[in-house]
Amino acid sequence: MTIRRHRRLAAALTALVALTAAAGCSSKAKTDQDGAAGADGVKTGQGVDAKAIQLGVLTDMTGVYATLGKSVTQAQQLYVKQLNAKGGVCGRTVELTVRDHGYDPQKALAGYTELEPKVLGFPQFIGSPFVAAVKPRVDGQDKGLVLPQAWSASLLGSPYIRVIGTTYDIETINAVDFLLKEKGLKKGDKLGHVYFEGDYGENALKGSKYAAGKAGLTVVEQKIKPTDNDMSAQVAALKQAGVKAIVLSAGPRQAASLVGVAAAVKLTVPVIGNNSAYSPQLLATQAGPALEKMYYVATPSLPIGADAPAAKKLAADYRAAYPKDALDNGVVAGWSAAEVFGEALKKACADKDLTREGVGKALRTLNALDGGFGVTHDFSDPKAPSSRQSVILQPDKSVTGGARVVRQPQVSDAAKAFTPGG
Repeated sequence: MTIRRHRRLAAALTALVALTAAAGCSSKAKTDQDGAAGADGVKTGQGVDAKAIQLGVLTDMTGVYATLGKSVTQAQQLYVKQLNAKGGVCGRTVELTVRDHGYDPQKALAGYTELEPKVLGFPQFIGSPFVAAVKPRVDGQDKGLVLPQAWSASLLGSPYIRVIGTTYDIETINAVDFLLKEKGLKKGDKLGHVYFEGDYGENALKGSKYAAGKAGLTVVEQKIKPTDNDMSAQVAALKQAGVKAIVLSAGPRQAASLVGVAAAVKLTVPVIGNNSAYSPQLLATQAGPALEKMYYVATPSLPIGADAPAAKKLAADYRAAYPKDALDNGVVAGWSAAEVFGEALKKACADKDLTREGVGKALRTLNALDGGFGVTHDFSDPKAPSSRQSVILQPDKSVTGGARVVRQPQVSDAAKAFTPGG
């Protein structure tokens, strides 16, 4: 992203946040009866009536993360379908309204402006820059629960915007720990880090620098733009620097290029990506064989192909619902977020308070939520991610979802002592 484009994006976000705030002020007239109890004794507010609970989905099905967005959204639709088949929540059906923003800031914020007055909250909002842009409004006047499919530490601290799993900085610390303990990286070595400019990549870079400082490594940085798909120059620079391993905080396309080029020029060092930097569709590309040999991925939960009852059931249910679509870890991410929101709704129902405040309060009581994907989540502290554990995967076309577990969920000693976002 050029400086000029960065300024245009910042200006667009600032202008659109102002518009959302203005729209939000006019919508507050609709909330005068928030907290009023219905015939069943349950308090309700925006997005909830006697028959239905309305939730919003702000996704990316046509942009940078189109594959992820489709999987996340369909998994959430599957969860809601199954939930409603069991009677819904508080005798109400749960309904999702989906908007595809294509990873465009104007569309993302316009979608939030449109849906916010109509829904109780959002079990999906892809794009940490867009979530960060509306954070002041969410915290100030809207107070609707948002579960972003983004893991930047900049999103911590809000009672209403809650990160599920590790933040990118902690995830990267755990990734470097894997390289140190299992891939031969040692004190004095150089560690390459290729990362997107902006929130995601720079948050991950904080993690690699922290881990490097603890382990006596030197980080060799290579900053890229989301539109940079050819990693030849970056690989050449890292090879010349003599790196012994590489961290990648970018997208799937960059992973395929980086690993493929590295293999071609005999830079056969381990490469590990953040959870957003892989999709099983890469295994069908020319880089597939190199990915299976050299590439690893740090994720916040067990994958869809894990040997666990919850994973097997979700895989079977998703295949039945969407037989033409591939299984990937977006399915797990989408399902997990929908389940977290669903559990908060159930607790709020038990408390007879389905207002936004009631649902947010209910979420903060969930301090040991285990969805069956290897990690227990604690949502009691808004300043912390729900978990510090990471799973390490390796691409494998023979496994459901295209990745197998090579290290079970764990948190490194360095990650235990780290303050995310610091």
